[in-house]
Amino acid sequence: MDKLPTYFESPPVDLPRLARWRLKHRMASIALTLCFISVASLLLSLSQLAFLGKQSVQLPLHAEQILQKCYMLHAKPGPPSNFHQRTESDRFVQGTHATLIRNASIWTGDQEITQGDILLDKGIIKFVGHASPSMFNKFKDLVTLDAGGSWVTPGIVDLHSHLGVSSAPYLSGADDTNSLKGPVLPWLRSLDGLNTHDDAYRLSISGGVTTANVLPGSANAIGGQAFVIKLRPTAERSPSSMLLEPPYTLNGTHVDPTLPPRWRQMKHACGENPSRVYGNTRMDTFWAFRQAYDTARQIKEQQDAYCTRALAGEWVDLGEFPDNLQWEALVDVLRGRVKVHTHCYETVDLDDFVRLTNEFQFPIAAFHHAHETYLVPGTLKQAYGQTPAAALFATNARYKREAYRGSEFAPRILAENGIDVVMKSDHPVLNSRFLLYEAQQAYLYGLPANLALASVTSTPARIMGQDHRIGFVREGYDADLVVWDSHPLALGTTPQQVWIDGIPQLSEPAVASKPVSFQQVPRAPNFDLEAAAAIKYEGLPPLMPKKAKDVVVFANVSSMYVPDGVGGVMSVADIGERGVVALRKGVVQCWGAAACGSELASQDAEWIDLEGGSIAPGLISYGSPLGLDEIQGESSTHDGTVFDPLTGSIPSILAGSELIKASDGLQFAGRDTLLAYRAGVTAGVTAPSSGGLIAGLSTAFSTGAAHKLEDGAVIQDVAALHVQIGHSTRGPSVSTQIAALRNILLGDKSSTTLAEVAKGTIPLVVQVQNADIIASLIELKKEIRTRTGTDIQLTISGAAEAHLLAKELGEAGVGVILTPSRPFPDVWESKRILPGPPLTNESAITTLLAHGVTVGIGVAEQWSARNTRFDIAWAALESFDRISKEQALALASVNLEKLLGVKPSGALGDLVVTRGGTVLDSEAKVVGIISARRGIVDLI
Repeated sequence: MDKLPTYFESPPVDLPRLARWRLKHRMASIALTLCFISVASLLLSLSQLAFLGKQSVQLPLHAEQILQKCYMLHAKPGPPSNFHQRTESDRFVQGTHATLIRNASIWTGDQEITQGDILLDKGIIKFVGHASPSMFNKFKDLVTLDAGGSWVTPGIVDLHSHLGVSSAPYLSGADDTNSLKGPVLPWLRSLDGLNTHDDAYRLSISGGVTTANVLPGSANAIGGQAFVIKLRPTAERSPSSMLLEPPYTLNGTHVDPTLPPRWRQMKHACGENPSRVYGNTRMDTFWAFRQAYDTARQIKEQQDAYCTRALAGEWVDLGEFPDNLQWEALVDVLRGRVKVHTHCYETVDLDDFVRLTNEFQFPIAAFHHAHETYLVPGTLKQAYGQTPAAALFATNARYKREAYRGSEFAPRILAENGIDVVMKSDHPVLNSRFLLYEAQQAYLYGLPANLALASVTSTPARIMGQDHRIGFVREGYDADLVVWDSHPLALGTTPQQVWIDGIPQLSEPAVASKPVSFQQVPRAPNFDLEAAAAIKYEGLPPLMPKKAKDVVVFANVSSMYVPDGVGGVMSVADIGERGVVALRKGVVQCWGAAACGSELASQDAEWIDLEGGSIAPGLISYGSPLGLDEIQGESSTHDGTVFDPLTGSIPSILAGSELIKASDGLQFAGRDTLLAYRAGVTAGVTAPSSGGLIAGLSTAFSTGAAHKLEDGAVIQDVAALHVQIGHSTRGPSVSTQIAALRNILLGDKSSTTLAEVAKGTIPLVVQVQNADIIASLIELKKEIRTRTGTDIQLTISGAAEAHLLAKELGEAGVGVILTPSRPFPDVWESKRILPGPPLTNESAITTLLAHGVTVGIGVAEQWSARNTRFDIAWAALESFDRISKEQALALASVNLEKLLGVKPSGALGDLVVTRGGTVLDSEAKVVGIISARRGIVDLI
């Protein structure tokens, strides 16, 4: 049974009895206990003596408890002094077998790396080192695992999560992230809304996450109290049984006088979120903060004055201890007993909050999101008491104004300035299953390896006040461990096993074989110049590439991949001597020294050493409003949404006209667009944004173009017709939506474009997640073929449940774009995902490919377009060698062209150039784009 420590009221002091009991049961804390008891007894005696010769005073019934409480007001949180002498975890489950992990490569939670063995017993790490067989003879039913040199780390710790309060799949009945009852709500608790049936627990555990700090949302300036949980299921099946070291009583601030208090957690937020929710300005929000803290300060001062009198024996008219259930948690903040987690992005808010901490004298644990902290590390260092950590995303930025200056180099810059760095998920904003991926990206952009690993293990454990028991592989710590199939900083690394409290969490883990090289820490590219530019230009460095000379020679090219002309990607078998590839005005002229004599002899040639790099097809991004939106949260920066003929009237000026074209609303040179270009994404395919059935006609455009009129900026004016079908509480039924689509495809073809779709000339791309709706669309395709004799080109986008119909999709010739490529059951229609390793041998991609389905991948938000190269590499890495490099490249290039109706440009199309590896290798850096279409080579 999982044990949740409880508080018991102290009985009246009987010194001999207490001493005997504690000597027997709490040897390590006897001195502290006797000290409190002696002081309380002494003070009580002094209180009585103070009134000798005066009018008799009736002492309060619980005078000793009052005195103890007064003394404990100043006690600081932390573990008992004898914590690591424990022999059994308070979360130990009876019947759990001891486990010995042998021959492991161990990252302990700090810079120490050892080779050795680890013993887990009674929920605790009992041994770390080199074990002899005889050491464990006393253990009955010892489970032994030979790690074979695999890496073992502490369990992943998520400092910022909404697991259980923003549950998957989203249902209105389980939406407990934010209260909208006012901007200041410190009395609310995430525990009271914690849903134990969230589908994401299992998924997050499969990514190595063992502990999460479950925060209320950021709608309010003070959103309420957070609670730290272990993610494993418990026998009690209750939220309380998941808690890790909650306050000794959950209802109030009572203490056990023999033990220090435990850390509490609280969520604050400043900036756009509370302003938007309550229609306030930043001035209003910070006045709300100051009012709240002034209320808490007054209560604290009343308590201190009360205790001053009580400790002096002035009991006359003293009354009850001044307390307030609504404000007690905020009073504890002022007493330094609460880890304050503050959602805060930009400099003005960071500076405001730092001033608040100094005005009311309380420390901050961490600024979360913190997109501009790297620009003002000195401001953070001015915070009261201690410098807060920065809890960051790796590349998720620019989705609202206060995130616009976010930088992938923030973690390294902050670390260089002595600021603690934490990578967090904000689950379900990012799927916490892949929290380690955030640390991997931070490392690739310059955060030192040990700090990158610490950013999701030991550092968040320390920031939340739990580093005495989690976040490290040390004797006496909780048995929360992960064995990985490759180095934890290698792309796509996946748990072979996860232990929480010594209990293995993966029953039959699917473990893909990874290259031997993946057992070593990957080499990070050099981004020193880019990091310096991020600071110099205050988060908005120039992103437009430099144009190369007309003649360019790439040397030391180790591999080259090009379209094969029949819808696939092929590897160029022999690049020739010296590994050279020569180009003139963006067109590949030759490769190999023997074939490139004249180009190599040219005095005007620009030579670029790729150091074993590669050339591959340019990647395509699809699924987000890339090229139509600049800042998602600012309507003035995007194209807007189209009218939906199914749910509203169409303005008369548009009646009878052709469908809306995305090309008319394109915006070039946006930051997400250029960042994608600099990461090898040379083209975007974007459809108009729609909240209804008909979105309109997508367009294909160059992500590197400066404006629409530049040569090659618009690759194809019209690519495909896009519609979306799904369940909605506001729109018409799914059956109505499909009926409308049927009428469109079989009815009047006065629209030229609709006629082309019905004839199969232009693809019909349907955004849909649910397998049942996909099945209806397959039948609709058959119906149209039966009634018209034509076969429409049908592509399913989104497709979270498409794997359930892989055979039928293959037989019907329906293609699929998985968006995103790693699925998550965020809504009911996506509930039946195929998660892939380590939970399943097959992924959605491998399942669909095995049935002959043409598969592409997409992204849901434009900031993630830049990570497309990592998405396709990840798909190959977890495929059990069923996806080759050529097939992986096709997922985001030629396959998307086919599925979206983008006609190949001829020759070799756009190509991406990488130094130090292929575009699939995280160690490689994109250094150039070759565009025959635009007649240029761009250098990055």
